[in-house]
Amino acid sequence: MNYIILDLEWDSAYSAKHKRFINQILQIGAVKLDGEFNIIDTFEETVKSEISKKVTGRFAKLTGITTEKMLAGVPFDTAVDRYNAWAGEDTVTMTWSDSDLYSIKENEEYLLNGGRKFAIERYLDLQRFVQGELRRGGYEDKNQISLGAAAKLLEIETDSFELHTAKDDSLLSVALLQKCYNEERFTALIRDTADPEFYKRLRFKPFNISDINDERINKEDLRFSCDKCGEKAKRITKWRYRNRWFSAKFECKKCGRRFCGRASFKKTYDDLIVRKRVCELKSKTEKKQNEMQSVSETV
Repeated sequence: MNYIILDLEWDSAYSAKHKRFINQILQIGAVKLDGEFNIIDTFEETVKSEISKKVTGRFAKLTGITTEKMLAGVPFDTAVDRYNAWAGEDTVTMTWSDSDLYSIKENEEYLLNGGRKFAIERYLDLQRFVQGELRRGGYEDKNQISLGAAAKLLEIETDSFELHTAKDDSLLSVALLQKCYNEERFTALIRDTADPEFYKRLRFKPFNISDINDERINKEDLRFSCDKCGEKAKRITKWRYRNRWFSAKFECKKCGRRFCGRASFKKTYDDLIVRKRVCELKSKTEKKQNEMQSVSETV
């Protein structure tokens, strides 16, 4: 079995045919590794756009792929055929976060009409794996870490790499994988793309429930206890929804304490994430001062 680290560079362009913007793939880069993560081969192909006659200035500055280089590339279907022939079979494909998979599916659907597909059998999100290993070492930021930032934390030099070019980003990813590798935790993250749930889960967009009467909300999660004496509290105002949180005023039946109970409900593909908070009630004066301070900071 071999491993492939795949990286894509894409540029947003408006498709008149589909009446929407598409993140068109304009460069495919990859590195093939053996079972010991030694580099066997590399792949790089520039793609000629089927949607636009030029690239955006931001894309050209970031990747070094000018309009001239793009126009000298090969058609997208040819690039995919060449990549698949190079990738072969019995492989685990990795990308830095699963965002490349979104673009792959989008390009397959709109530019290949479902006729061709990237050869991806088993898949692993390398960004998720590396960030998990960093957290084990004390890294606390929950936001997705960039490839360059991860390399810096792992003390991997990047001067010899042309960042934001597909092949070099893949090569840098190899260095991060080699430094972070843990067989048990790595293997646990490998997924089979043939599983019907794989792409459904990938395309599912988590959302916050904004209807207090939604049947997915367990009414017990809307009950609060006093944070001082622990007794059950009674809700004394209607629920309000703002900034992804439901909030209402509560009063403790035992000690009379009044507080604000807040709850949020985020639906993911597999779960409903429930968060609850007890907050102090603010006086009208405090609310007005906070509003004035917010306006002042904005100005």
